Amino acid sequence: MKKKVLFVVAAVLLLLVLLYFTQDTMEAETQQTHFYVGTYTNTESEGIYTYALSDDGELRQLGLAARSENPSFLTKSADQKYLLAVNENTEGTISSFEIHKDSLRIIQKRPSGGAHPCFVATNDLGHVLTANYSSGTIGLLQIDDNGALSPLLDVQQHSGKGLHPRQDAPHAHSVWFDPGTNNIISVDLGTNELLFSTIDPDTNKLLPANPHALQMDPGAGPRHLSFHPKKPWIYVVNELTSSVSLVTKDTSGYRVRSSFTTLPEGFTEENTCADIHISDDGNFLYASNRGHNSIAIFSIETDGDLKIVGHESTRGNGPRNFAISPDNAFLLVANQLTDNIVSFKRDTKSGKLEYITEVSAPTPVCILF
Repeated sequence: MKKKVLFVVAAVLLLLVLLYFTQDTMEAETQQTHFYVGTYTNTESEGIYTYALSDDGELRQLGLAARSENPSFLTKSADQKYLLAVNENTEGTISSFEIHKDSLRIIQKRPSGGAHPCFVATNDLGHVLTANYSSGTIGLLQIDDNGALSPLLDVQQHSGKGLHPRQDAPHAHSVWFDPGTNNIISVDLGTNELLFSTIDPDTNKLLPANPHALQMDPGAGPRHLSFHPKKPWIYVVNELTSSVSLVTKDTSGYRVRSSFTTLPEGFTEENTCADIHISDDGNFLYASNRGHNSIAIFSIETDGDLKIVGHESTRGNGPRNFAISPDNAFLLVANQLTDNIVSFKRDTKSGKLEYITEVSAPTPVCILF
């Protein structure tokens, strides 16, 4: 009898051990990276959504993280505790949320400093910058350790226009903290410029830097940029000429050294560029084409010039924003006009993309890991 009891106990213990290790194996096999999706809410979308990317590239919607009106661009605070979202409306606002697992809790909403904010950035000091497209303005705020936003500290008004019909007035499209300097770089599609500023630490005001502006190629329409992770190179994606420009800096200031088309030879239909990213190793650059509906893949040469590797269809219409996963293994594309997010596996040696899967998403315009 004792032997039977011991046998049963041993069997139960063995079963528990097997279940324990099986559970660990299953959890490892289904490891997921969560990300947020900003949207336009003029259709069926209700705000900011949470999705999951598995370690094999599969995508899954987890649900609505927060109701918010037109949260078209997102970023996180430096400590990763808070999410910031612009609300792209005529009376532009910016909202801060506390990140709690897969949900977001609203903390504060403040004016963005202009109309139709389409970009937000923050730094380690808690400065928050907004780019307001329709008014051509840059707003400056601060976020504190509790996620609360200050009132507007300053507003910088751009002026001028470019050669293209869409450049009839200033249109601030993005604003960036330059990691290599104390400069702030504002990208204005309407004035066709990069504008450089600093923040006065005593007054919290935006001050023009010297030089203050860099004119891009005529009619280019600069939109977003990406800093090379290892070299002092800035790559600007130009919406109106479907190109990427290499910007360098020397003792005399910034200059456009060269520009490269994002389109394949022979393509003559309408196209606009939207977004740009560089792999963490600094070897490959990606840019999105809306019209050709592709990701242009470039290798970055030792002198900074770009060499086309190929084009990958986004399997959707209007690729607005895309993102490279934190481990650089995948590239995810938000197709605004076909309501889908598509995942691609990155070949880290060639830079090429391999289609994995897609998932539905209501008017997706921003992906944030």
